[in-house]
Amino acid sequence: MPPIVSIVGKARTGKTTLIEKLVGELKSRGYRVATIKHTPRGAGFDEPGKDSWRHIQAGSEATAIASPDKLVLIRPTTQTLTLDGIARFFGEDYDIILTEGFKQDSAPKIEVHRRKAGPPLSAVRKLIAIATDEPLETKARQFPLEDIQGLADLIENGFLKPKRELFSVYINHTPLPLSSFPREIITNTILALLSSLKGVEKIKSLEIFLRKKANPK
Repeated sequence: MPPIVSIVGKARTGKTTLIEKLVGELKSRGYRVATIKHTPRGAGFDEPGKDSWRHIQAGSEATAIASPDKLVLIRPTTQTLTLDGIARFFGEDYDIILTEGFKQDSAPKIEVHRRKAGPPLSAVRKLIAIATDEPLETKARQFPLEDIQGLADLIENGFLKPKRELFSVYINHTPLPLSSFPREIITNTILALLSSLKGVEKIKSLEIFLRKKANPK
């Protein structure tokens, strides 16, 4: 799964603006960026009476609204998804995922702070940097709010360059942590098997999906 970095902070500190600038800077460096926005519970994405709403009400597990220039996936959930769970819907087509919010999640975080908003957030887990308009007493690295290149360098050197080759394994919808040795063994074994098949050219990306039927009771 692509690395995830969350942009957090109090209301009206400029989180969305910072993400906009980071997306532009990282894309200019050749990276593919996806974003996730955290919204309050109960926020609506579909209107009663619309066709997609009727599909869901009829029992569809998920529905997509497709037009020539965009695709919107609607999938009802019965419980709050973790950030990793949400990110799985993006697949592996992106180099990094930037999120707005999710300050309680375990992803590395960059806080946006402004003097007028009061003190910075407290007890933020995995805080790697603060973009701020005033000096702060903190162990986290500090960047001026306008230092987009410096923040992009931090993300690139810490999360993008170390993961030029992505490899992910999910078992029962849960990512399986793998150290370098088993990851290399699995990769080499699968590539060797598939490369030996007739008609297979040089493998640049690979997707394997398996769903086993549950044993009847």
